[in-house]
Amino acid sequence: MFPRDGSAAVRLTNARGQPVDPVPFLVVCSLAFLVSYSYGPIYCMELGFSLPAALGISTGVFVLTSTLAFRRLVWTTRPDLRGEIAAEERLRGIVYAALVAVALLGLLALPLLVE
Repeated sequence: MFPRDGSAAVRLTNARGQPVDPVPFLVVCSLAFLVSYSYGPIYCMELGFSLPAALGISTGVFVLTSTLAFRRLVWTTRPDLRGEIAAEERLRGIVYAALVAVALLGLLALPLLVE
């Protein structure tokens, strides 16, 4: 895992030992941290949780998201199968992502409706 040439770079490898690009994983983890700690405590406290409980829930969401991202983007990825993705599949992925974003916005609006 650590290079023998004395450099400080760490290379991520998948379950088969193949090197994997770490950038997608780092981006997902950074966004998970940003979203879980920006919105999580505020909404949890609005739903009646205490600050320590809200921070615990946010930490749990961040750890779960990071673990799933590591499994998907590093551990089980197969760099040798890279290829072009068909336009229909890319569009389907964009539509699914938009539906998830709308659902998350709906969940974030729940505290406004609970009053």
